Amino acid sequence: MAITAAMVKELRDSTGAGMMDAKKALTENNGDMEASVDWLRTKGLAKAAKKSGRTAAEGLVAVAVSGGRGVAVEVNSETDFVAKNSDFQAMVSKIAKVALTVGDTDALKAADMGAMEEFAEELVAAEQQ
Repeated sequence: MAITAAMVKELRDSTGAGMMDAKKALTENNGDMEASVDWLRTKGLAKAAKKSGRTAAEGLVAVAVSGGRGVAVEVNSETDFVAKNSDFQAMVSKIAKVALTVGDTDALKAADMGAMEEFAEELVAAEQQ
């Protein structure tokens, strides 16, 4: 089956994969969109496993104080390029502010920080490319 640019675009739009990865997935799966999504997911898991051994030695510490309470939050990244990114800095600051309003770590994990998880995933994807 011939892989068209429209097919590649559709797969990219639905998965966020890069152009070459989307094309390769479609080629490997004879144009089957669902199989290509699974193929990309499997490839992504393999990449994640490979990266899991890396040390995140860069990052930021944010401090927030209010009404006699204070928190210090450390968020690490693999590279200093991420740590210097203004969006990353804003995210760390927001995490510190939310941490100040909750009682403990479990409450912080459960706190609604808007699109924070989505933003973090975008940062990771940008760092991988």
